[in-house]
Amino acid sequence: MSDVKLFSGTRSKYLAERIAYYYGKDLGKIQLNRFSDGEMQPVIQESVRGDFVFLIQSTISPADNLMELLLMIDAARRASAEYITAVIPYFGYARQDRKDKPRVPISAKLIANLLEAAGATRVMTMDLHADQIQGFFDIPVDHLRSEAIYMPYLHEQGLSNTIFASPDVGGVKRARTYSKYFKTDLVICDKYRERANQVAGITVIGDVAGADVILVDDLVDTAGTLCRAAEALMEKGARSVRALCTHPVLSGNAYENIEKSVLSEVLVCDTLPLRQQSPKIKVLSTAMLFSRAIRNMHEHRSISALFIEN
Repeated sequence: MSDVKLFSGTRSKYLAERIAYYYGKDLGKIQLNRFSDGEMQPVIQESVRGDFVFLIQSTISPADNLMELLLMIDAARRASAEYITAVIPYFGYARQDRKDKPRVPISAKLIANLLEAAGATRVMTMDLHADQIQGFFDIPVDHLRSEAIYMPYLHEQGLSNTIFASPDVGGVKRARTYSKYFKTDLVICDKYRERANQVAGITVIGDVAGADVILVDDLVDTAGTLCRAAEALMEKGARSVRALCTHPVLSGNAYENIEKSVLSEVLVCDTLPLRQQSPKIKVLSTAMLFSRAIRNMHEHRSISALFIEN
């Protein structure tokens, strides 16, 4: 069987090192050279001919992170790697998955095209903003779910009197997965935006009086929606509100918003590094899940077997 080689981009090295540790291999040697104008040149410093190559990099802003991943893929392809899997813990630009108004790009589809054109033969990612983004690819996509991390953690907390909630209508399916598994009620926060990243108002659909509410979302950006939803839930009589958000984008005043909010805790994964620490933010690691998925893929075993079926 072909050998497995794990390589990391600059942005995700903190996570790639833990994935490699759980997999039982050292990260492969790769060097990123830069010309004086900032142009990048990743150099793979060991043979990958005929190997299963896994390139680990989240495509968070700035765009250099995406460009670095694309160049690593091209370098591996030209070095005759047999299979090249782009391991993208956080798939950037996923929120732009359709034309919601005239003359805007469908950026998620463009990123899919770029990854394929660079030479990726497979993509592994976690909690896409919308499941249908998998259909933008003509190569296999292994879509890992953070439920495999959060559900065991919540079990250990001994939940009682808990209700799961979606901070918007688009996330209902995600929140329902948790409410179905834990056999609890589901609440929906119907939000209205006047412009991007600004919520004008929220209506709570469902009864939360006296309950400990857990908001479920795929990412937290400015935390505006999350904090407004938590406030609306408390106004409706919730006893406490915490949140599960896979990807801690946390841009702008996100940290300040969370610390000033009524949220008691925000659980996130390490698909992105935190810019700063916060007493309200707890990070759970995805490294073991990614390492198991990589092993299963290499050994031609099921990826879905890693998840709790509902």
